[in-house]
Amino acid sequence: MTTRLGTDVANSPRGSLLLVDDDLPLRQSMAEFLRSCGLQTETSATCQDALDRMKERQFDVVICDVHLPDHDGFNLLKWATKNAPETAVILLTGYGTIENAVEAIRLGAFDYLTKPLIEDELTFSIERALGQRRIVQENKTLRAQLDQRFGLGKIIGRDYKMQKMFDLIESVSDTKTTVLILGENGTGKTMTARAIHQASSRRNKPFVEVACGSLPDSLLESELFGHVAGSFTGAVKDKEGKFLQADGGTLFLDELATASPSLQVKLLRVLQDREFEPVGGNKTIKVDVRLILATNANLEELVAKGEFRQDLYYRINVITLTQPPLRERIGDIPLLLEHFLHDFRDQTGKKVEGFSDEAIQVLQQHNWPG
Repeated sequence: MTTRLGTDVANSPRGSLLLVDDDLPLRQSMAEFLRSCGLQTETSATCQDALDRMKERQFDVVICDVHLPDHDGFNLLKWATKNAPETAVILLTGYGTIENAVEAIRLGAFDYLTKPLIEDELTFSIERALGQRRIVQENKTLRAQLDQRFGLGKIIGRDYKMQKMFDLIESVSDTKTTVLILGENGTGKTMTARAIHQASSRRNKPFVEVACGSLPDSLLESELFGHVAGSFTGAVKDKEGKFLQADGGTLFLDELATASPSLQVKLLRVLQDREFEPVGGNKTIKVDVRLILATNANLEELVAKGEFRQDLYYRINVITLTQPPLRERIGDIPLLLEHFLHDFRDQTGKKVEGFSDEAIQVLQQHNWPG
């Protein structure tokens, strides 16, 4: 073999391989080639010896012939799927059939190649396996870091815009100041609000979420501030509102721009005085609530049109976080894919290796309008 592997493989700090084949000349030539590319390569001639090595240390990639003297490569594949799920297994065979290839992939093989090996095919397969391994490891590291910082490991991102947002979350978390989160639908504003709450001293108190746009105005006021029995038709008993439920903690109001003028007045009073009266009541209730607000609308334009109160806008526009849309951080797409795939595996118990380079490219070229 004379083909050189790509830089992703040659420069990989985790390029550890185990080559399993009972053909001594082939095993030696392949091992020599892989080592010349900077990959730490061990060899085995039998399935049992390979399993013993895999129990002692973790390999990034195992390249295994299907036909071995003691057990076939499918035995090794089944063991690896159960005991070393982060190791990519590439099966080799001199008698390839479509049925065997389908079975191999179904059982969790990363790839299934036919001898005599096409050099480019082998090197491309190894590059993909090591590339996916790096994404998995980076995702784990990011989740651990975010979980440590905010107690929330589901916000994924390495793009500089996301890193800037993480820094802002950390800097505003322990203040009492109202936070305004701007961003398109589907960008993760709710997760950001939760992250702020989790990173704050209020983390052990309630986090209460209200989607303002999902309720008619008449019900939204009651939902937020509660009501007393008899205040309107159907109010047969007193109801505690979300502000009181969130006392001591955080109240997250999404779709703020949909609030009516009368509701905006009550919100302004709560922000200024930290007190309110339930619908139909005259008893003033004081609360200690940290407000986080979110919208996908341009509030400045709404203020200019007279559709949003200017004094309320000034009151909430103190600390602003902008949630970047996915199209502005397409480099995070491989990390997000691995994150969702990890959740899918946990929920279903199914073994899915990953996404093809072509699929990732298609997703990165999508506009992601939100």
